[in-house]
Amino acid sequence: MAWYAYCIGEKQAFPELARHRKPVPMESVVGVSGNQVFLYPASDLAVIVSEHNPAETLNQKSGVDHARVIADCFQHSTVLPFRFGTVFNDDETLRKSIRSNQRQFLGNIDKLRGKTEMHLKIFVDDCCGRETDKHQPAEGVGREYLSNLRENAARTRERQTRARAVSFQMHRLFMPLDEEVSCRLTESGKMVLDIAHLIDRKCVERYQNKFSTTSAMMRECQMQVSGPWPPYHFVHRLTRSGHAQPAAAVPAQMTAPVGPPVLRMPEAVPALA
Repeated sequence: MAWYAYCIGEKQAFPELARHRKPVPMESVVGVSGNQVFLYPASDLAVIVSEHNPAETLNQKSGVDHARVIADCFQHSTVLPFRFGTVFNDDETLRKSIRSNQRQFLGNIDKLRGKTEMHLKIFVDDCCGRETDKHQPAEGVGREYLSNLRENAARTRERQTRARAVSFQMHRLFMPLDEEVSCRLTESGKMVLDIAHLIDRKCVERYQNKFSTTSAMMRECQMQVSGPWPPYHFVHRLTRSGHAQPAAAVPAQMTAPVGPPVLRMPEAVPALA
């Protein structure tokens, strides 16, 4: 029987596993395709899975269900999310994958215990104006071509400087334990900063209050906040830093727009979506 995998948690966080060595149903939790979700014991870990039919097609709703199950488990335990679409062919493949990566998983859980991720999205007017960068032909030559190259490079530097300034200001105001920042330019002439902050779970209310005062103060920016989330970005970072180890899990991107990056086990069947 194939298993669809959602995340890894701490076995001790689920009392129903104390006297069981076989998968135990999670009450009132429904997974992808409406399937029952199980706690699969694996030494000191619990793998959250559901039965899976390989012929089923995963879609947008499947991605939402995937994220919802992880969020539910996050209420009980520190979790290490799997990539959307991760499937194990059978029990032996699942157990082998967990055994070969167990030390890393336990270490990552220790590092992320008691922490959560908050996500800021900040819209900033492009400091270079709404004029789009000029695209040059591959074989362009001459004074105008070189002048346009310099102008585009100057715009890029100005945007980077502006993005760094906003990012630094957010770091100084929110003082996260760790952060991940990305920036992109929209067609409407705005820069969008996506900022993931790692904080203590007990500080979520304080963070939200700080967001309210900051968004009122920074009138030149539009700000959105979401969370608390499982620490998706920071699981990704811990896995990436250990990638040189043969047993390390491989980081990947979500294939449905329901959350940040999550993990995919190396022995798992490739994503079905």
